[in-house]
Amino acid sequence: MTLAPAQRSRTAILAGAKTVIAEVGSFESNMVDIAARAQVSRATVYNHFADKEEMMFTLLESEILRLAELAASAPSPKDALLVLSREISGDKALRKMTETDAKDIAAFVTIGEHPLWAIVQESLTKIFGLDNSSLVLHWLLGQVASPLTPAESAHQADQIARSLT
Repeated sequence: MTLAPAQRSRTAILAGAKTVIAEVGSFESNMVDIAARAQVSRATVYNHFADKEEMMFTLLESEILRLAELAASAPSPKDALLVLSREISGDKALRKMTETDAKDIAAFVTIGEHPLWAIVQESLTKIFGLDNSSLVLHWLLGQVASPLTPAESAHQADQIARSLT
């Protein structure tokens, strides 16, 4: 599928934002550096997003949807758990934010009324069932601050998959 130019720009901006966040954290990131990484003008960034906050919301939403799609396409619950664990534990932007943006990370892992939590909950419920979604969510949130090694991800995904009803 070929993306329209506007969608390509938007995708490049979000990828650029994630790269910049992985380098300097969320707080220190800025629209000029993000535009440079995306290889678009600053005006193009502002044509897509009113401000940094809107862009960060969109980035977070796109990451949630990307992870949900990866998990939903996994052949088994164990594989879905494993892919989610490896993606979260290996995410360089999350790693940098735990070093530089403690308040943002604390807000990010605090389940609340934010509309993105509804997307997370709905996605996990579709993949793992209502009875298991909370367990999976809390396991994954723990990995934001305490990432697992690939071996730990595999072992724990296997253990959790066995316990799912």
